Amino acid sequence: MDKSSFLDAGRKLMPEIDQIFRKRFRVLQAIEMYGPIGRRALAEQLQWTEREVRNETDVLSEQQLIVIQQKGMICSAQGYSILEQLKALFQEISGITVKEQQLAKLYKIERVIIIPGNVEEDASVKNVLGKEGAKIITQHAREKCNIAVTGGNSVAAIGDFLSPTSPLNSACFIAARGGMGDEMSFQANTVVAKFAQACNATYRTLFLPEHLSEQAYQAMKSEPMIQEMMALYEGIDIVVHGIGAAQEMAIRRNSSPKEQQLLEEKGAVGEAFGYYFNEVGEIVHHIRTIGIQLEQVKKAQHIIAIAAGINKAIAIQAYFKNATCQTTFITDERTANEIIAKIK
Repeated sequence: MDKSSFLDAGRKLMPEIDQIFRKRFRVLQAIEMYGPIGRRALAEQLQWTEREVRNETDVLSEQQLIVIQQKGMICSAQGYSILEQLKALFQEISGITVKEQQLAKLYKIERVIIIPGNVEEDASVKNVLGKEGAKIITQHAREKCNIAVTGGNSVAAIGDFLSPTSPLNSACFIAARGGMGDEMSFQANTVVAKFAQACNATYRTLFLPEHLSEQAYQAMKSEPMIQEMMALYEGIDIVVHGIGAAQEMAIRRNSSPKEQQLLEEKGAVGEAFGYYFNEVGEIVHHIRTIGIQLEQVKKAQHIIAIAAGINKAIAIQAYFKNATCQTTFITDERTANEIIAKIK
């Protein structure tokens, strides 16, 4: 009996098997991510009741998949092994594999990775997004590669899961943009420093405001440091970036009311690399900035886009109207469902 037939037979005997499997896998995954962690804290992370968490963790403990210590619960060696072995099955049972294939085909890109859950309701989902992002970067990295990185909350989460493995320890992480009117911890300069520190690698920053007057822009372009950065952007191997909702990004950039109104009039819904896109993927506005340009992004061997949140669903669709084939897109299940619902 093949795997599919086995699952179908199991479902007839136990119709609830999928729900139990998904629930228990999710608990084990969260303990792996946050352990040592107590039941109350785990319940808060999963947005479950303590009773639900207690029922599931008792079973996991009996099966020796977790260890309950004074400091909290941790994943056992067997638990780690089970997570890896059953990940593909979990994705299939959840219908995630089909959705990944559907979106990758729709956008004509290399791969889509969907993380179970909702990043807006479950804090652990953002960490899993970051973990998957780190895994993809590690897979694509080559000796002395140049990796351009934008800022953003989801992109910043990757830094917690990078490690000084070869060849990442020989990489150079390069800020893909200058400063924004944004929280410092999420700015590209801060993020590349964090990535480089985690990998024992080098990094290059770009300490310039994103909004420049025409006069300042032309003057800056001739500066040796800026010319050196632009030359680096021409030889980028990997690009890691987020995707933002247009109006939200305009506010974070401290754009003037006039510019925000202009974006609304032009129907801008999404933003990436300082380019604003309308619903059909047309570039309707581009801020005058010194940073990586879209034509340079498209030359990279690998592009990793990471974005989640239902408020970004339209923005993501707009951006991917023109995405290049060498892109891997990482999102959460709730966002993926929203995107798929809009294309049906």
